[in-house]
Amino acid sequence: MKYKMIALDMDGTLLNDKKEVSQENKIAIKKASELGVKIVVCTGRIFTSARFYASLIGTAAPIVASNGAYIREKDENRIIYKKAINKEILPKLISVIESFGLTLHLYTNQRIYTKELVNLALNYVRWNEVVSEGEKVEVKVVKDFEDVINSEEILKVALVCDDIELLNKLRSKISKEFDVSIVSSNLNNIEIMAQGISKGNAVKILADYFGYKREEVICVGDSENDISMIEYAGLGVAMGNGIDYVKSIADYITDTNERDGVAKVINKFILNE
Repeated sequence: MKYKMIALDMDGTLLNDKKEVSQENKIAIKKASELGVKIVVCTGRIFTSARFYASLIGTAAPIVASNGAYIREKDENRIIYKKAINKEILPKLISVIESFGLTLHLYTNQRIYTKELVNLALNYVRWNEVVSEGEKVEVKVVKDFEDVINSEEILKVALVCDDIELLNKLRSKISKEFDVSIVSSNLNNIEIMAQGISKGNAVKILADYFGYKREEVICVGDSENDISMIEYAGLGVAMGNGIDYVKSIADYITDTNERDGVAKVINKFILNE
C-alpha cells in the first residue's frame, strides 16, 4: 500500500519526554515529505503550539488542534474546519466542574482563559518565556467566564486533577448531563469538546479534503484521545509507550517516543527501509 498521509499525535508520540523532536524523527519526516506524503500534526494542544512543532519538522500540511475542533492551514489563515462548544451549555458545564473544586481552562483557537494560573495555563506561561513573540500562546486570567463565553468561540474545556477517583466521578457526571465529547490525553486530565469532535473525525475530514482513501492514511498515537484516529486509519499505529487499550486496537505497535517510534513507522511503511 502506498500511504499518502500520516497523522501524528504530539505529546508521547512525535515528542520525546523532553518535549523535543529527535533528529531521527526529523530526518524520516523530511524524507517522507519529499515523497509527497502529507505529514499532519494532530494534537489536543492549542493551534499556536501545534504550529510551532509543525514548523520544526518542516511540514506544510494543515494542522489539527484541540482534538479535532480546529483544522487550519499551517501557513495561511484558512480554516478548513471549526466546531465550538454550544454557548448555551457552557455556563452550566463550568458550574459543574467548579462544584468539584477544580480549576478549568477555556481554549479558543489562539487563547487560553483561566481564573487561576495553574497546571495547563502555567505550562504555556513557561512556554512563552522561551519562544519568540509569534509563537507565544496568549494566556488570560479572568475573574469570571461570562464575558469570555459571550465573546469567544470555545473549542475546548480542559482540566487537570491528580485525584483520579474525583476526576472519574466528574467525567461520568458530564457524560450523563451534557451532549459533548470527552477524552483524556493523560491519566490526570479530561478535555471536553463539542459533540462529534475527535481526532478521527478530523483525520477523515482531511483525507476527504485531499481526496485520499482511509486505506492510504497512517495514524500514530499513544493516548485515549488518539483512539478514534487509530481506529479510522488504514494503518493504525500505537506507540510502545502507549496505554494498553491503544495497543490492543492498533494494527501495529512501534517503538517508544524515547526511541524514535515515529521514525521507525515512517522507515518501515513509507520509506521501506
